Amino acid sequence: MEVKAIALDIDGTLTDDSKRITPRTKEALLEAERKGVRLILASGRPAHGLRRIARELELESHGGMLLAYNGAQVRDAATGELLFDQPMSEGDARAVLAHMREFDVIPMLVDGDRLYVEEACRCEILHKGVAKNIIKYERDMCDLRVHEVHDIVGWCRLPQDKVLVAGTDTYLVEHHAEMAAPFADRLSCTFTADFYFEFTAPGIDKANALRKALPQRGIDISKVIAFGDGQNDASMLAAAGMGVAMGNAGKEARDAADMITATNNEDGIARALEELLS
Repeated sequence: MEVKAIALDIDGTLTDDSKRITPRTKEALLEAERKGVRLILASGRPAHGLRRIARELELESHGGMLLAYNGAQVRDAATGELLFDQPMSEGDARAVLAHMREFDVIPMLVDGDRLYVEEACRCEILHKGVAKNIIKYERDMCDLRVHEVHDIVGWCRLPQDKVLVAGTDTYLVEHHAEMAAPFADRLSCTFTADFYFEFTAPGIDKANALRKALPQRGIDISKVIAFGDGQNDASMLAAAGMGVAMGNAGKEARDAADMITATNNEDGIARALEELLS
């Protein structure tokens, strides 16, 4: 297989459980770039939240791309050029935010490097039974600045690439269908972690974003190796020329993949690339 690009989910895939890229995996990806392969960071994070990792992996020097908001937006890592963008309408975003008031969840919006919430002190969820400051977590993971707004529904006056909703994992499992029900026919609604449920424009996923952005760089999706571990990675794994699920991947990702590698804590990406690019 001729490989032109490697698409990488971040959390649970590119980074280990301590949120770091292991030295072996980093070197394998840098070596791929030296051979002319482009790297694509493909995440639910906003574009700003991908820039630190992009710098670490030298995407700016090798024609890399940032696939953000779970596929609602793709940018050139060096220039910031918008290669694809499909936000949901202002009306749909406001309707989602208003509906979320019926549930014990924390909605968030991002604009550039700013994270907007109603109450920064209302920040705690439970994850696997342990308290988690989810606003601090999102701020730190994506290098954002937190801004409070009195009424997030009223504040939302522009189209949005994503409405992010955080909640206790067991609560989201129990209630996500009710949360999504009014929008099932007009928005994409998906888990991106067991404590995150997200709303994007209809048809948005990582595969769709790759199909729209890659031709602008002369790349067909059949020339892509894609790595992922979650439900929101399944479309990308199925569409890529080679879809690789991590050893820690869930059933949806495993079922969509052509290959299973080691876990994110065991240099799964490096091991697969050492085999596939040899």
